[in-house]
Amino acid sequence: MSEAFVNPLARNGPSVINSARAIKSWVRKLLTLPDEAVVSVNELACHVPGCPPKETVILVMQGTETVQASVHKPMKGVTEDDIAYAFLAASGRDLAENVSMRFIDLGGAGGKAT
Repeated sequence: MSEAFVNPLARNGPSVINSARAIKSWVRKLLTLPDEAVVSVNELACHVPGCPPKETVILVMQGTETVQASVHKPMKGVTEDDIAYAFLAASGRDLAENVSMRFIDLGGAGGKAT
């Protein structure tokens, strides 16, 4: 087979798969991750009042450290800028202090980007 099987009856179709692949690629580039780091991207329903109906949750697992970032929009609408802001928020840093996400080090304390 030359291509992966895509279920035409799947609820979200191939565009969600392509969105997840793009997000993973952006995260790897943004955080300059090594090949052995695992990036997981999931779209979850949010049932909390005032929360958008769908959010995209990104996990980066490297060694024993895990960093989680959330973007409060469906996966199809996530941009590279959304990812940068989400990881800055996960790190607890002020957006004004950071010009580039390339300086985030995942080897920080408590599983948060530092």
